[in-house]
Amino acid sequence: MIEESKKILVTGGAGFIGSEIVRQYITNTDVIVINVDSLTYAGNQESLRSVTDNKRYIFEKVNICDKDAVSRLFSQHKPNAVMHLAAETHVDRSIDAPSKFIKTNVEGTLLLLETARKYWHELDGDRKANFRFHHVSTDEVYGSLGKHGFFDENSAYDPSSPYSASKAASDHLVRSWYRTYGLPVVISNCSNNYGPYQFPEKLIPLMILRALEGKSLPIYGTGDNVRDWLYVVDHANALRLVLNEGIIGETYNIGGNNEVSNLKVVEAICAVLEESNIRSHDKPYKSLITFVDDRPGHDMRYAIDSSKINKELGWSPSVSFEAGLKTTIQWYSDNQEWCHRTGDKSSIQERLGLPGVGK
Repeated sequence: MIEESKKILVTGGAGFIGSEIVRQYITNTDVIVINVDSLTYAGNQESLRSVTDNKRYIFEKVNICDKDAVSRLFSQHKPNAVMHLAAETHVDRSIDAPSKFIKTNVEGTLLLLETARKYWHELDGDRKANFRFHHVSTDEVYGSLGKHGFFDENSAYDPSSPYSASKAASDHLVRSWYRTYGLPVVISNCSNNYGPYQFPEKLIPLMILRALEGKSLPIYGTGDNVRDWLYVVDHANALRLVLNEGIIGETYNIGGNNEVSNLKVVEAICAVLEESNIRSHDKPYKSLITFVDDRPGHDMRYAIDSSKINKELGWSPSVSFEAGLKTTIQWYSDNQEWCHRTGDKSSIQERLGLPGVGK
């Protein structure tokens, strides 16, 4: 059991999903966490304020593309497992600057794999037998679904954006390091996450913050694009379970069983805000919705079949979209200053990829 092995190296632990993982490990287990994050625009140590002073929490400001620094991490901290979340993740940013995504998501993953392989090869006995490398990925590697069907672990890869292509490449690298070198890996592919502490360029936090300020709520195309929404706390619980109990070499798809169109998501946000009477202006929230030109290569629908992780590991999502959305909206309403301290305000109030438009 990895969580009894005491020491886990988490890459990207100051990000949205990573910080939830770190908080859970420190709060709910005896694990020592080495949080490796270069603190790019989406990394925020304020998200970890509740655990920063814990003696089992170690922070390392390291870029995963820095060979010498990554090598030092393994030799100094001697982790029992790696949970690799560090990545460039925003589709619109990948359209503007694809090379950054290749650098971090592909080259960074390659460096981590090689360093972990050499480290693992030199381990002995139970430490070698129990070591795990968990690569955290996305359902976007599978491309776009029609109106019916679900992605499962055997779905063919068909990425549409530079972001999803970079994650598909990293997935293939991880599998090949298992098949070629025997590195003990597990992979997980998740649906769209939402919840507190998400960087405010993503759809749900961006719409909440813009609505609170009385700004327009831009939606790509007709808003019919469908995503499966997964509450971040549920996802983090699943990730810990996959690392702890997942079968070496296997992939696990993690979904929220909450398919909702982008338009319905924004309308739901407006409805909750109206019902809660959270406002700083007199405009009806729904009147702020606007439609803008669609994003290039915009996938129509994602939906995850999570039956494998449910049957094999006993995991299923526990938070409904309605409940999670209410909690998320309240959190952003109460923590607007946190949002404005995450980076340059212009970078989180406008969508990228197309001029004047945001995701």
